[in-house]
Amino acid sequence: MTATTEDTVYQGRVKLVQPLKGFRAGSDSLLLAAALAEKADGAALELGCGCGGALLPAAFRMPGMRFTGVEIDAKMAALAEAGVAANGFQDRVEIAANEASDWVKTHENQFDLVFANPPYFEPGRISPPSAGKTSAYLESLDVSGWVKAMVFAAKPRAPIVLVHRAAELARILAALDKRTGDITVLPVAPKPGEEARRVLVRGRKGLKRGPVRLLAPIHLHEANGERSVTGQEVTTGGAVRW
Repeated sequence: MTATTEDTVYQGRVKLVQPLKGFRAGSDSLLLAAALAEKADGAALELGCGCGGALLPAAFRMPGMRFTGVEIDAKMAALAEAGVAANGFQDRVEIAANEASDWVKTHENQFDLVFANPPYFEPGRISPPSAGKTSAYLESLDVSGWVKAMVFAAKPRAPIVLVHRAAELARILAALDKRTGDITVLPVAPKPGEEARRVLVRGRKGLKRGPVRLLAPIHLHEANGERSVTGQEVTTGGAVRW
């Protein structure tokens, strides 16, 4: 049986059930949840939800929406289900243990919002990760496959939102091209003046592509190491406005 811990985010208001060892939700998950524009109702989907590190905070931020999380790793999906129960979200959050591109085949045009924090590396490009981290760090789908699955499940004009490594921006934009429009990129740097390590990318299904909007970077910490205003919003349940 996998050893787990029950942790909290948003100043104790959201509970996460996570493996003691292996991949654990971090700042990228909270960044993704904060980057989602608040909606009063509708259906949202996260592909590759892991133990719910972005899904459950997003559900907390948008109490009027229904959420579905899809996760290929059955053990992580079970932890996500435990997190749903721990937060009392059973009436509006469900978890599917399945591979993303396979699951969406029967869910075309169903979601008002689709988001993901795809695995960051292709197999063969890095050393094998430690036990428990493989599905989180190695791509079962390439970026194009993730975007294709996200767009397929989204309703026309619905936003899709990703957080990823800044170094992968070219691949992400190539995948979004001809599938989405109104594309916006928000670079995320650790501190002022430092290079962005992450990007938030948003597009809308079916719109004409038009020019890509590249926004000024945000930073999560100040030069002295303290959390920036944006960093505080991300970690306390606020929003990234972009």
